[in-house]
Formats: sequence, C-alpha cells, structure tokens
Amino acid sequence: MPDLVDKRDRAQTFRTRLAQAIALRGLNQSTLARDAGVDRSTISALLTPGTRLPNAQLAADCAQMLQVSCDWLLGLTDLMERPDLLLERAVQTFPANRALFDDTVFGWHKEAAGYKIRHVPATLPDLLKTRAVVLWEYGETLGPQADQAFEHFSTQLVLLRQVRADFEIAMPLHEIASFASATGYWHGIPKATRLEQLDHLITLCDDLYPALRMFLFDAHRVFSAPTTVFGPNLAAVYLGHVYVTFRDTAKVTDLTRHFDWLVREATFSSRHVADHLRSLRSGMD
Repeated sequence: MPDLVDKRDRAQTFRTRLAQAIALRGLNQSTLARDAGVDRSTISALLTPGTRLPNAQLAADCAQMLQVSCDWLLGLTDLMERPDLLLERAVQTFPANRALFDDTVFGWHKEAAGYKIRHVPATLPDLLKTRAVVLWEYGETLGPQADQAFEHFSTQLVLLRQVRADFEIAMPLHEIASFASATGYWHGIPKATRLEQLDHLITLCDDLYPALRMFLFDAHRVFSAPTTVFGPNLAAVYLGHVYVTFRDTAKVTDLTRHFDWLVREATFSSRHVADHLRSLRSGMD
C-alpha cells in the first residue's frame, strides 16, 4: 500500500505549484479568481502558508484555467501538462512536401543540435544529393521549387560540416544498386548524373567520417519505412504527404532501437560503404 502524504506537505506542494503556474501564465490572483468563479480571497487563502486545500471542483477549475494537470497541482505527478495536451503533443501529424525541404524539417534538425540524428531516407539521402539528381527527381513535381529544395539540402549539409554533428544514415542496398544501374525508381536518369552523384557520395563518406556514417542493409533480411530520429526527444516517420511525429520518450526509444537494429544488421558498415560505392562506380565505366 502506498504511503499517504501528510496534508501539510500536500498543501505546501499545491501552494508552490499554484503560484508557479500563475506566474508562468502571466496571470494574477484576481484574474484567476474571476476565471475560476470564486472570490479573490479564496485564491489568496490557497496561497497562504497553512494546510488549506481546495475542494475537487476548485482544484479542477484552477487546473483548467492555468492549462496544467490537476494531478500536478496536487503533487500526484511531476508532469505539468494536462493529459490531453500531453497526448496531443506526443503523436502529431504535419504536412510533408514531396522533397523534405520545409521549415518544419529544418527546425527539427536545429532542435536536435548536439544529439545524434538517425535517418532512413525514402530514396537517396536528400542532403547528400547533387543538384542534377534533385532536379531530375523532383523537377516535374516541384517545378521552380526544385532549386529551392536543393539550396535547403545544401544548407543542411553546411550545418552538418560546421557543427560536426553525429549523423547516421541507414538505407537498403537495392536503393543504391538501382541508382547505379538506372533501374526501377531511377530508370532514365542520365549516366553522367549518376557518376557525379556517386563521386559526391564517396567524397562525403571519406571527408565527413565519423560525423557522417552511412550503413547499407539487405532489405530481404531487415526493413524500414523512411524514418528520422532527432536525438532523444523526437522521431518522425515519413508517409509521403504527411509526417507522423512522436515525442513520447518510450516511442522515440523504440524507433531508436529499430534504427540501431538496422545498423547492427547492415551488410556494409560505415567504414566499408565508400569502398562499395567505388565498386559500383567502377562497374559503370
């Protein structure tokens, strides 16, 4: 049976947290009293040292007006936000462009500064693409915005170079093989564009290691939807026209473990990807 909290301790916790919530919302006692439908003296009494506690109705009204959890006010949890707001924030959807170059994605990258970013791309990693590949892949859909997309990807790459971030990319072997051979999704892409892109990838793998590490896995053995884990606090799954994001710690941890599983099962580790790319490159000559 859990230990019961002394009424004096609970009253002190309520007092402290009520004052904190009032200050955070930029309110005063009179405003809270008016919104909660009670006299100012009632709120003043709750904030005065002693053992005074509100009834259930007043505690709920104060919590609602202050947009905090009633359980938090009473010291039953350390989570300040209301459960409905926590749930809404834990799983959200955001519109997604055909190319992942909007301000939302860039903001997630900046938010994750100093943390490891784990990325499973939908095709080749956007920030590692050459301008020619971006225009070939997205030009018909984005039109003039394709150049804007490339500039955004270049900005992300510059940021990666500057901060020497910890960035891991895991992608299926068949994706890079399909690109090199211009088959499947990449059917019709010019050879010169493919050669330039492979040379670019090889240079980046060599120059940015270990800040940038690529892994290639066999999709016959392991599989992943396009996913990015931005440090310990945010993960996003790309569905094509929307992102589904998770901020719940347990869910982010699950997706982190999923990515780490891809890395463990990779056919080519980050130390050997550049050599594999060179082999594909030489087979195109």
